[in-house]
Amino acid sequence: MASARTTLPPLGYLPLGERPLRRVPQLLIGLALYGFSLALLVRASLGVNPWSVLYDGLTRHTPLSFGAVSALVGVLALLGWIPLRQRPTFGTFANIAVLALSSDLGLLVLPPCRGLAARGALLAAGIAVNALAIAVYVGARLGPGPRDGLMTGTAAVTGRSIRSVRTLIELTVLAAGWLLGGRAGVGTVLYALAVGPAAQLLLPRFAYRGAAESAGPAQAQAQAQAGRGRRRDVTGAGGR
Repeated sequence: MASARTTLPPLGYLPLGERPLRRVPQLLIGLALYGFSLALLVRASLGVNPWSVLYDGLTRHTPLSFGAVSALVGVLALLGWIPLRQRPTFGTFANIAVLALSSDLGLLVLPPCRGLAARGALLAAGIAVNALAIAVYVGARLGPGPRDGLMTGTAAVTGRSIRSVRTLIELTVLAAGWLLGGRAGVGTVLYALAVGPAAQLLLPRFAYRGAAESAGPAQAQAQAQAGRGRRRDVTGAGGR
């Protein structure tokens, strides 16, 4: 039996012009859910993910809201793309804006929670919604967010694995956030252990398949041959 690891669909970037009415709403819904899941984790007060520990710590030393801090950190991460020669996409900018708005809105509508049972329920809900959100917005295939792009760009430039680069970045972010007073805890550990497998399980349900990827083998071959023919025609016309 094939494992979930071997059945993941293609997840690379596809141009915005390919079925935008299908993919843009999916991206925005996924990002809104992601921001709301961060609010759930904050209100649980049992520990948040590493980047949110940093946001939480920074809110204690600035007049900025949680969402505004996340946007500011996103912009700073985006500046780190420049030496890595990464190019932002529509999905990158949407990530910054929608996460900031939806996380602040979530914190506005969710009151502080008391009682361990209720906080545990919020933590579980936050992790579940976060995993779903990742599957939805990554599945739209409209480009990485600023933090993910920083990770993939660093891995490409240094030749290190994604896993090692991500671990290093998130440990650094977690340590900085903790030193600033951000709330880390059992929720941080549970998030790290649960969200990846859960998102991977959900990704095949939400990943958009491009036109060429959805075509059968014969149709894909015909499209490839037609593309080569068009390239030859263009080359000939340009030579005259």
